[in-house]
Order: sequence, then structure tokens, then C-alpha cells
Amino acid sequence: MNTPRTYRIALLFKTNELYGREIVEGISQYLGSTRITWDPFLESDLIPALSHIEIWKGDGIIADFNDAKVAQALAHTTVPVVAVGCSYADPQRYPRNIPYVASDSEQLVQLAYDHLVEAGLTRFAMFSLPPKTDNRWAQEREDYFRKLMERDHLPTNIHRGESVNAPTWSESGRDLVDWLKALPKPVGIIAVNDTRARQLLQACTEAGIAVPAEISVIGIDNDPLASVFNRIPISSVVQGTLEMGKTAARLLHQILKHIPCPPESTLIAPVGVRARASTEHVLDHDPKVMRARHFIRQFACQGVRTEQVADYVGVSRSSLEAHFRQELQRSVHDEIMRIKLEAATSILSSESAPMDAIAVRCGFTSVHYMCAVFRRELGCTPGQFRNSAAPRGSVAFGHVRH
Repeated sequence: MNTPRTYRIALLFKTNELYGREIVEGISQYLGSTRITWDPFLESDLIPALSHIEIWKGDGIIADFNDAKVAQALAHTTVPVVAVGCSYADPQRYPRNIPYVASDSEQLVQLAYDHLVEAGLTRFAMFSLPPKTDNRWAQEREDYFRKLMERDHLPTNIHRGESVNAPTWSESGRDLVDWLKALPKPVGIIAVNDTRARQLLQACTEAGIAVPAEISVIGIDNDPLASVFNRIPISSVVQGTLEMGKTAARLLHQILKHIPCPPESTLIAPVGVRARASTEHVLDHDPKVMRARHFIRQFACQGVRTEQVADYVGVSRSSLEAHFRQELQRSVHDEIMRIKLEAATSILSSESAPMDAIAVRCGFTSVHYMCAVFRRELGCTPGQFRNSAAPRGSVAFGHVRH
């Protein structure tokens, strides 16, 4: 009996980033659905991996060609390669004679833009990255944003800033705050990735700019780490990274079995938009309500009370309640509870944290009280909501009944 062959495959991705991890996960899912056996070489630090790749005696490579160093190192390899990266408007930018699996740059930006338009916004901007060889994907997203602005006869406002690191942190932060303050408001900003979206929210907090009333922010990647240390969860476009990994593995499998594989690029569409609080734009005509909702967004889950909101706005509790009733047809307490419930449903849809931990994180005094609020507002328990919630990466999101 012949033993099935084991193929030695190099997976060259930065697995310390969500993009790389999910592509590798997609590759793993493809392997799990077939009978082929791969012995993967996986190195999260690509520098030492690339230094030996020319003498590596393996059967195939799947690599991140968004990284210019990777593309250059593999330019003359004789080992079969499948490239993964962003899509390009210019076909000449794709590697020659190498199968290429691409995230659809145009659709990523289009979905982000459509989401902001549907939120009722009419002014738009983009927060990008400096033009460097490793940021080619960001420049592609910039180009599509420009085309959308030109198509809709809108001004193009793109801020690149600097790549943030320890020496440039303070200066780049000040520059970003100045840009945000100068923008006409309300405005929707597309960040080229979730890291840039997180920086936007931090700058808005520093500048006292209300999110999403004055500035709505949407990123790209749906990276859960982007919302760490941010009190306002970030809306994001979900890339089809799992499908990209599956497709790349299938193409390499074909090559290894000597099945003709077309060298042209294969576009993978985004999954959709994961809508969160950073784009829940409602135009508040009343500046006191806008200021109050900004404060509630940040501190509802820390147990803020109506009196504290009124103190922040600088009016009496009764006066603020009257403003809320007139503007939103609900009380300040209702708004605080709405944000707590929104936070709880988001966690239940995406995490497996225990109920008592969720209650604490969302500002409920007990699991019993959280259950009572869920039954009253959503007609189910938190456990029932979790069981019926959309799977990770879905665009679905429950709306709280007021």
C-alpha cells in the first residue's frame, strides 16, 4: 500500500496580523476538506524566513505579495508559488505567470462608502497611509475613493499622516487632530484599515469631537483588536480573507497535481459590513443632546448615571431630559440602557465570554438585571440571543427596541 505523499509548503504571512492569520486559517479549512497532506512551514517573522527561501527545498509556496520584500524574494524561485494580495486597477502591477488571489480593493471601499451614505452622511474623507512600497494596498484604496468622489461630484479629502511609531506618536497625533478639527461636519471617514480607524477614534477623543454625531468612522478588516481601549466600537468592512486562503490552497493543490492553473488574478469579494457604534449616525439638531450622547457612548458601560451626563453637558437633569424627549422621544436613562444593550449584543454575537463577565463589561449591576433588560427589550434571554446570533463575520446585527 502506497503512503499518501506529504507536500512541504511554505506559508509566508505575518500571522501576528488578522489578515495573515485568517488567510492561513482559510488554507487550513481547505486542507481539512480534502485528503491531501501538507507539512506547512509557517514563520510569523518573515525576515529570517525570506533569507533562506532561495535554498528551501519544498514543494510549494503561498505568500503575501502585499509585502514588497516577499514579492521580490520570490521573483526568481523555481518552486510553485501562489500569491495573495490586494487587487490593482492596473493589470501590469500583478506578478507575471503566478496565480494571484486578490481582495477586491474597489469593493472594499465601495461598501464602506455605501454604508456611510446609508447612514445619512453627505461629506466624506479618507485616512490613509504614506505612499511606500509596503502600502501599495492603501494607495489602491485611495485611488478608488478618489474615483467615487469624482463620480459623485464631491470634494476629495485624503489625509495620509505618518506611519505611527514611538518617535512620531505625539507629532502625528497632533497633525491628525488638526485635520479632524478642520473638517466640515458631520463627516464620514473611511480608514484604510482598522488600525487607522482606531487612531481616528483616539484623536477624536483627544479633540473632544463627538463620534458618530460629528465624525463617523468605518475601517476595513474587522479586526477585534481595533476596538481595544476604544469606548466606541468600530464599524468595519469584513474582508473575504478566509475565502482567499481557501482559494489559494485550491490553486496550489491544482499545481501540485499538474492540473493547468490560469495565471490571471482571482478576485475575492468582501463579506460585508459589520456595523457598530462608530457609524450609528443620527443628526442631532440639539447640541446639548449631541454632547450628551457623545458622553454616554464613552461611559455608559462604566455605570454612568443621568446626573453625571447632565453635569457634563452643563445643564440640570430636568432640562436635559426635556431636550432628549423633544429630540429623540426617549429619556437619558433609555439612551444609557440602549448603549449597554448594544454592547452586550455585540459581545454575545462574537465572543464566548461568560454571562457574569459580559454583565460587568456592559455596566449591568448583575446577570439577573441584564436578563431582565433583554427580556423587556428583545423578548429573549442573553443565552437565547447568543444561540440565535449571526456567526462571526456576519453583517447581521440586532436593533434595540426603544
